Amino acid sequence: MKDPADHRDPGEDLAPAPADVGAVADARAAADGRDGAWDTVDIWRRFAGAGVLLDGFHALKHAVRFRAEILAAVTADRRAALALADELAPDVRDTLDGLLVEVPEAVYRSLVPRPHPTAVAALAVRPSREDGLRALTAAARTAPVVVLDQPRNLGNVGAVIRLAAGFGVTGVVTTGTLDPWHPTVVRGGAGLHFATAVERLTVAELPPGPVFALDPEGEDIRGTKLPDDAVLAFGSERSGLSPELRARADHLVSLPMRPQVSSYNLATSVAMTLFHWSAAGGAPAGSRAASAEPRPRGSADTTA
Repeated sequence: MKDPADHRDPGEDLAPAPADVGAVADARAAADGRDGAWDTVDIWRRFAGAGVLLDGFHALKHAVRFRAEILAAVTADRRAALALADELAPDVRDTLDGLLVEVPEAVYRSLVPRPHPTAVAALAVRPSREDGLRALTAAARTAPVVVLDQPRNLGNVGAVIRLAAGFGVTGVVTTGTLDPWHPTVVRGGAGLHFATAVERLTVAELPPGPVFALDPEGEDIRGTKLPDDAVLAFGSERSGLSPELRARADHLVSLPMRPQVSSYNLATSVAMTLFHWSAAGGAPAGSRAASAEPRPRGSADTTA
């Protein structure tokens, strides 16, 4: 569904290339035996351009729960961060205790674009594209794939990924130039990129499954049962569905909306559609198994 907002800054479409896991291991080995804080800061500065920035306690908490490989994790106040873990995330408290390194506040501020109120930040390895494609194209999917067709608003994409994780969908795919792993998108997703497959594909590369595209001229979604293997497609905030996506659609469906209202926000449209799907009995429970243990070293696999 269309949303006239477009807060994309010039040059914000692309995220850095993924970190070289082997190079990270070499850096750790070279720094072995040094002061832990400065070892962590050195690794951070060497790989900041390639790692996924987890901004704040809640982003790190979610990433750990969904087995992200953490390259480095820092805080300006370790006691406060672990107190938050005791209160809000006791399931990963021990893991965070082993990951978080306290650094001076000035150093923490030098490592992040803008300080987070929780004074916590981490770098993680971006999951491999191969793993993402394997999840998206798996036979007999038990939850839909959400497709954002040429989205423009980075914050909306992050909000959609957070929704997708909550509903237990198979994954989120974007088409067009926006990288769904851009730091602003990751911030909006609160670390939940690691809870679902997130990839950028062309329309021709979309996963198999019946495509249900949201369009104001479509059939009322309330009369439609969305199958678990559906591909749910949403047009850009500015232009709606692209001609390529519209041609690929098997069904056009619309959300109920009074005539005087022109559109819903993209994330709102996705939430309504996923709720409609889930009301028939789809997901959560344990769609993608979470774990309090981080991925093994070397695997490539904001406030809440």
